[in-house]
Amino acid sequence: MTKKIKLKISHRLLKKRFRKQASNVVKHCRFVNNPEMVAKLDYKNVDFLKGFLTERGKILPLRISGNSAKYQRIVSTMIKRARIMGLLPYTSSARV
Repeated sequence: MTKKIKLKISHRLLKKRFRKQASNVVKHCRFVNNPEMVAKLDYKNVDFLKGFLTERGKILPLRISGNSAKYQRIVSTMIKRARIMGLLPYTSSARV
């Protein structure tokens, strides 16, 4: 009787398998059925807009934030307006 040879799975394939499993999470746009949230979407509401920025000051992409394309464009426009007005920084102030 021959023994079955157990093959090792490479690290790259394990990461790929994990990514496929993690991609099953469905993200919903928080603005679509919530008019109160759309009303909050203003360049003067800095605390709300900070939720769409990384710690480095970059705008979160649509695939991470879960926004629909329409509202992602509006959010990015409002962040850019707040940056121009000096309410939000372009980058983080921490230097490493």
